[in-house]
Amino acid sequence: MILYYMKREFYVYILSNPERTVLYTGMTNNITRRLIEHYINRGDPKTFTGRYYCYCLVYLESFPSPIEAIQAEKYIKGKNRKWKESLIKENNPDFRFLNKDVIGIWPPTTPQSS
Repeated sequence: MILYYMKREFYVYILSNPERTVLYTGMTNNITRRLIEHYINRGDPKTFTGRYYCYCLVYLESFPSPIEAIQAEKYIKGKNRKWKESLIKENNPDFRFLNKDVIGIWPPTTPQSS
C-alpha cells in the first residue's frame, strides 16, 4: 500500500481595502477560498472585512503548522499600523494587490466551494 502525504500549508495574510486605508490580518489553511469569501462578503456590515471592503491581498506568508501561523497572526495583530506597513513594503514595496498573483483570476467569476 502506498500512502500519500499531502503537505498542508497555513497562511497569515494582510488585506486592505481598495483605497489602502484599512488593514486586516487573518490566518487560513486555504488562501484561495478565504480571499473569495472576503470578496463575496464585501459590503456586509456584520463583518470587519465586509464593512470596510477589505478583500485586497497585500501580504502573504506560509507556515508548515497551524500553531506557527496562529503565533505569527497574533504577533502581527499586536503591532501598530506603521509596523505592519513596513512589513508589507518589505515584501511588496509598491503595496500592490496580490489577489491575481495568488489565485490566477481576479475578481473571481463564480463562488467556489471549500
